Amino acid sequence: MSPAFAARLARRELRAGKKRFALYMSAITVGVAALVSINSFRENVMSSVHSQVRSILGADLELSHRNAFPVTIDSLIDSLAHSGIPVSRVVSFGSMVLATGSERAPRLLQIRALDGNYPYYGTIATEPAEAWLSFQNARDAIVEEAAMLYLDTQVGDSIAIGNISFRIAGVLKEFPGNLGIRAAVGPRVFISLRYLDDTGLIRFGSLARFRAYMQMEDHHAVELFLGDHDEVLDANQIRYSTVADVEADLSSVLDRLARFLGLIGLVALLLGGIAVASAVHVLVKEKLNTIALLRCLGADQPTVFAAYTILALFLGVGGALAGAMLGIAVQASLPRLLQDFLPLDVTFSVQWITVLSGIAVGVWVATIFALLPLLKIRGVSPLRALRREVEPTKQKRDLFRWATFAALVASVVALSMWQAPEPVAGAAFATAIGATTGLLASIAWLMIRAAKKFFPRNASYVTRQGIANLFRPHNQTISVTLGIGFGVFLIATLHLTQGSLLSQLSVESSPNRTNLVMFDVQADQREGLEQLLARRGHPDLGIIPIVPSRISKVNGVTVEDIMSDSSAGRGDRWMYTREYRNTYRARLSETEVLTAGAWWDEESASDAPRISIDEDIAAGLNIDLGDRITWDIQGVELETEISSLRRINWARFEPNFFVVFEPGVLEQAPQTFIHMTRIEDTRERVQVQRSVVGLYPNIAMFDLTNIQRTINLVISKVGVAIRFMATFSIVSGLIVLVGAITTTKFQRIQEGALLKTLGASTWQIRQILLTEYATLGAVAGLTGLLLAVIAGWALAHYMFEVAFELPTGSLLFSWILVVGLTVLVGLANSRAVTRHTPLATLRELSE
Repeated sequence: MSPAFAARLARRELRAGKKRFALYMSAITVGVAALVSINSFRENVMSSVHSQVRSILGADLELSHRNAFPVTIDSLIDSLAHSGIPVSRVVSFGSMVLATGSERAPRLLQIRALDGNYPYYGTIATEPAEAWLSFQNARDAIVEEAAMLYLDTQVGDSIAIGNISFRIAGVLKEFPGNLGIRAAVGPRVFISLRYLDDTGLIRFGSLARFRAYMQMEDHHAVELFLGDHDEVLDANQIRYSTVADVEADLSSVLDRLARFLGLIGLVALLLGGIAVASAVHVLVKEKLNTIALLRCLGADQPTVFAAYTILALFLGVGGALAGAMLGIAVQASLPRLLQDFLPLDVTFSVQWITVLSGIAVGVWVATIFALLPLLKIRGVSPLRALRREVEPTKQKRDLFRWATFAALVASVVALSMWQAPEPVAGAAFATAIGATTGLLASIAWLMIRAAKKFFPRNASYVTRQGIANLFRPHNQTISVTLGIGFGVFLIATLHLTQGSLLSQLSVESSPNRTNLVMFDVQADQREGLEQLLARRGHPDLGIIPIVPSRISKVNGVTVEDIMSDSSAGRGDRWMYTREYRNTYRARLSETEVLTAGAWWDEESASDAPRISIDEDIAAGLNIDLGDRITWDIQGVELETEISSLRRINWARFEPNFFVVFEPGVLEQAPQTFIHMTRIEDTRERVQVQRSVVGLYPNIAMFDLTNIQRTINLVISKVGVAIRFMATFSIVSGLIVLVGAITTTKFQRIQEGALLKTLGASTWQIRQILLTEYATLGAVAGLTGLLLAVIAGWALAHYMFEVAFELPTGSLLFSWILVVGLTVLVGLANSRAVTRHTPLATLRELSE
């Protein structure tokens, strides 16, 4: 083999087809850019989390409890304060907030009652700037900017929180660990802890979180404190978070998000590999006679193979280098795109190791995808230079081809597992990629066969010519279907999944569906609330009792003994120690399905009250039908028996419960209530909310129409990030399309010249091209959409457990858009076919 000759031959081939190869290099460029940008961004995020984690927590140690701290813990916290360690206390809860000078409806906001200098780290920005320093000294409030917009208030206005009013002293602009998306879900209001009791909002059944924050800059001091008091904290069911805990949790969440987006970017790179394989495939078919001539002149098989392998390597290297530079530019823009999901400021820096690994992956993908079509060179006989049709040498078993194919499959699996959050997800993703690719390629192959077998011989001339182009020599039907179909599949799957989720949250579709839910209704408030709603003519759509309780024993074994057992899984500890908010009723709700056991309708031989429990909770507690749970209900123990298991659809806007008691057991227990109603008119709904807050300030109200809009906004913002990465796949698909047209442009020009010589007009040639591209776009788009429907149904049914919604109108519009885009790109890149005159083409052929 002559390496110098192979290099010269590769250089000449590259120079002769530089425009074509530049286009296919750009497909690798897009894929590498996607990987480099998201993986570099992930490294930036991890670095920023590490450097800013104290600001995210706002302290070095957080202790929290569902109720006021027990005396033992209070004494412990006070002892820390007396020893000189800065301590702050915060009580967090949701409450209706009413702007007294506005006609707006009251809004459910997150109240933070603060005592101390928390947060100790990070930046706080208010307007006016000095408001944060003084608001705790008076009955003032600091209100987040989004809440100001909701309530239509300004600094100096008054807001009612519970039984008292607060003056708005400032607008909160920036707060440590703040999420932009949190402002849409639950804006915050800060007040002084000294006024919490005056609000009258912390009552029996209130959902509040009591927290204490400490500034202990030495992490060894934090570890020593937790080590000395771990048993006391555990015995009193106190949760704690350290800087290390927050860093680990946040890093895990953000890493999973980045890796998920990276998987979508990986699809773009694999499409780039398909583009390179397509280019090499066509090149090899074009050069078979040239290769045969070189063989006649003395070039051996390894030399010729090496020359075209060098060409493929150049495509990979050039595309990967350009992709790395583009990826760095995209990386710089990602913090702005994802700022709503990030509780920190991401500092941009070039991650050279990640860049180099992206380049290496791009080169490898280009090379491994090009190898399969390159292997055809080995079978080219010198005799082909003398006789055009030569039977290829038949090989019973081409081990090298099988090894190359196995390496390609292994590469896709390895890349998927490397990029995925966990290996199992990567293997599943690689399987899905393989299945989708196989289906798209099979449908394209079937289209080619169908076009041949069912050729429309009675159709018009232009239609026949356009259909014939689908199976002509050098056709790119399969590669175009893969490129466009994959992009459509990704975008449409996201759209369908998003639509199915949002349809479950809709409260506007059914006249009998609740759109106003009132929580924490006390027993002595029920009658007055019912009378208020009845006077205004609003239906009672359900009253649900809530009984707070804790697990005391499971099958006679106390929770303390279970928790002390080292074999118990830590992941399930919260199921034993949490406070359950149970209910009782006679029937299953619409969001529940019985999966085991019997409901109350059937007779039972049990001597204990029966309960129905969520199947996931039962699995976490390692219990089943017939097992017994003893509940601590405000100091009174009650033993119950599990008579049934339920699967719950948590995606619906309905009050759902882990545990349901049979009627006749909890009616006399301390309890609060949920009232549900539906009020169609928006203005009337506002008036009802204002009236309820005026009479019963402790009642929290969920206006589900507002919550639905908020969740729609949240899901849409998540979709923006996913669509951004999916765009890389769309671009790769379009490059495949443009490349397919460019690769076969010379054959098309020849065919166009011949057709013009035979009397075809320019308009007829354009119609022929229009027929071909419309067919390609229609089949590729339809295939991608059909696969998306299957994937969307599977995700809705198995992952999210919601009803699948099929938006036929938007899918039809998407299909028409894909066909139109394919035709537009195809015709724009085929202008040379109609511009060349027959004489000019014949002169080129004769030269």
